Amino acid sequence: MGRKADVAEVKQLLTRARLVTLTGVGGVGKTRLAVQTAAGLSRAFPDGVWLVELAGLQDPALVAHTVLEALGVHDETGRGPAAVLAEHLRDRRTLVVLDNCEHLLDACAGLAHDLLRAAPGLRLLATSRERLALAGEHLWPVPPLPVPEPGRPLAGGAWLRYPALTLFAERAAAVDPEFAVTEENQERVGSICRLLAGIPLAIELAAVRLRVLTLAELETGLGDCFGLPGTVKRGGEPRHQTLRAAVEWSFALCSPAERHLWARASVFAGGFDLAAAERVCAGDGLPAAELRNRLAGLVEKSVLIREADGDRQRFRLLEPLRQFGRDKLAASGETAVVLRRMRDHYLDVAERSERAWFGPEQADIFRRTRLEHANLRAALDYSLTEPGELGTGLRLASTLWFYWAGCGVFGEGRHWLDRALALAEPDAERAKALCVNGYVATLQGDRAAAVAMLEECRAYARRTGDEVALAYATHRLGCNLLVGDDVGDAKALFEEAQARYRQLGELNSNVMLAGIELAIASIFLGDLDRAGRLCEEACATGVAHGEQWAHAYAIYAQALVALGRGDLDRAAERGRDCLRVKSTFHDLLGIVLAIEALAWTEAARERWEPAAIMLGSAQQIWQAVGFPMFGSRYFGAPHGECETRTRRALGDGPFEAAVRRGREFGLPEAIAYALGDLGPPRPEAADPERPTPLTDREGEVAFLIAEGRSNQEIADRLVISRRTAEGHVNRILRKLGFDSRAQVAAWAARNPQVPTPQS
Repeated sequence: MGRKADVAEVKQLLTRARLVTLTGVGGVGKTRLAVQTAAGLSRAFPDGVWLVELAGLQDPALVAHTVLEALGVHDETGRGPAAVLAEHLRDRRTLVVLDNCEHLLDACAGLAHDLLRAAPGLRLLATSRERLALAGEHLWPVPPLPVPEPGRPLAGGAWLRYPALTLFAERAAAVDPEFAVTEENQERVGSICRLLAGIPLAIELAAVRLRVLTLAELETGLGDCFGLPGTVKRGGEPRHQTLRAAVEWSFALCSPAERHLWARASVFAGGFDLAAAERVCAGDGLPAAELRNRLAGLVEKSVLIREADGDRQRFRLLEPLRQFGRDKLAASGETAVVLRRMRDHYLDVAERSERAWFGPEQADIFRRTRLEHANLRAALDYSLTEPGELGTGLRLASTLWFYWAGCGVFGEGRHWLDRALALAEPDAERAKALCVNGYVATLQGDRAAAVAMLEECRAYARRTGDEVALAYATHRLGCNLLVGDDVGDAKALFEEAQARYRQLGELNSNVMLAGIELAIASIFLGDLDRAGRLCEEACATGVAHGEQWAHAYAIYAQALVALGRGDLDRAAERGRDCLRVKSTFHDLLGIVLAIEALAWTEAARERWEPAAIMLGSAQQIWQAVGFPMFGSRYFGAPHGECETRTRRALGDGPFEAAVRRGREFGLPEAIAYALGDLGPPRPEAADPERPTPLTDREGEVAFLIAEGRSNQEIADRLVISRRTAEGHVNRILRKLGFDSRAQVAAWAARNPQVPTPQS
């Protein structure tokens, strides 16, 4: 509201500067201005406009991880996230909004510097109370909303020219439908907005008070509050002092219980639900029986934002109000105890989720854990920085194995586990962390680090008689050997681990995996019958317990068995079944293995183009997971055979074009294509014997498509913009009646009239 000119100016600034930072006091509207500006620039950035919310992040080391998540870039390889971002953005025209940088200035500035150097098509729009202090940074101070000058009468409907008054009127009418700005009250409304310095958040907090105050009482109360000695401190920006005073007054008008709730809720890094509020905020001045009413009271006062999560409610504090609450919490001396309660609550959530993971709630556990990601980060950060809490932090990081390893969060899981293990002494908690981290490192392709951790765990287990740790470490060493092509030794370790699990009475998703991985080893050794029996056992266990995540890997192994037996229909069916389940959990490893199996099946059916497209989409996902097919000869052999046969059948140009199409898929498209949800390619509509309908330039583009060139490579070769190249490609597809680059490549390869681009 009232920011049309600001939006236009910031847009114009972004055409000249690659880094623009919106600065200003909390609550002045930096985020809203950034979002509105970015939304209006979507057509100027063909590779996307992205919002990265940093307010709830505390660990500077996770800034790049958070940007990756926001951009939907999946990379769990163990490479530095900043390097992954730079590679992803290098040839793209993208606008990224970094929101709320002030508490992470050094990390944000360092990342911005590296990305802007690596990606010439990148523009960054940051919001921060302070500048990032980078060369080339352009600042745009976000002003408060305009208010009338004191002593200048407002004639007629002149108040409508002032966005601050318009905002006040809108928010006031929301709580009092009979409220309206009139000739009689517009001067008073203008006075209130002047007292609040035109700061939008302050105006919103004041306007909701009309639920219980008259306009005159509101004006008087604000005037008295701002005039109190000590309310406005010496030094500092006057607008910041104004917001502080407005928030202080809003805080003072809350009941004591509401004040306790406001301060204590500030420990949540993201949204929180009723159960979290009851565990963390109740007690010591806030009876649990009153909690629901106090939550409702803070929602009514616009302190808390209520958000629906299915049939549940979640709540969150706006960032300036959260920071204010943290100050009040610190002043009360309660910070340590409330942070510990918060950590204990999310430890309980994680441990309940770990126990329930082996059961029918897996998909819901994944969704809830993802929803609580910011709070889990805060709990981990507290545990690993607060003296005396390291052991609990190690326990929490290990407990979340199902999220790190099961839901495609390898990189961040490794970050927390590495950080905890660097400080931990040998004990049972360290042993579990070593085992979990060794498994994650194996999946990332960091086999040497994984072996070191797993051998340390085994040595500890033998020394102390910890049979549980010994079983899990033995199992995970088997995984490491399996992807390292030591299949015989891997098989022996899986069998040993299974025997230990049975002796201990252990049964869970990890135990299921030991049997499934033994089945895969059996496939590699040519024993399809044993592999089939092991898969049936695992599937029966999954069905009996409602387990889906490990069960899907058993289904994947069944696809390999069916492929080995030549039962291509069953191989395709099992591959698709696995992919559907794994996509539910965002399990990148399971997703890419299923797509690989489906590509191999298509090649066995001599459906060459779909096979090539799926090889391309798998290639892109492997870059996010680790080494393609783990760098394993056994895993890689069917992939290599599929690629060789498909290339030979299609020819180099069409094969590369089909692979390129698959590589250009995003993850949802790759999954949809492999499941058949994008539909099969239409038959070629063009007759190569007829004169080509393409212009000479379009013919040159078609020739380059047949060579397997990307749009950017075509643009570089023909000295045109990428957008122009994309336009040529789209017109070629439309003129020829095709819907894939592979069809264009095949047509160009057979058509002698296609011109060769001049060097």
